[in-house]
Amino acid sequence: MAPLNRDEYDQAEFDSVYKPKHYADKEIEPICYIRSTLTVEEFVGYCIGNVLKYVSRWRKKGGLEDLKKADTYMMWAVKAVENEGAGNEEN
Repeated sequence: MAPLNRDEYDQAEFDSVYKPKHYADKEIEPICYIRSTLTVEEFVGYCIGNVLKYVSRWRKKGGLEDLKKADTYMMWAVKAVENEGAGNEEN
């Protein structure tokens, strides 16, 4: 899934990876705000940085949940590139 818009967010079930309860009282989900303020290239970099963080620590901190978080951030990066073409240039 791509980051949710407000209506989709309101309708989605709480999930510790994709829709944590600690963001429920926010007007806009933080990932949506981040995505809206960054360029596609910046957002992809942000996502990849989070993938590296969660993959690096999963055995010592968050276990399977960290791997799921890494997967979610990778999916968002892939969708951003597919939708906007950032970093899709041939070398």
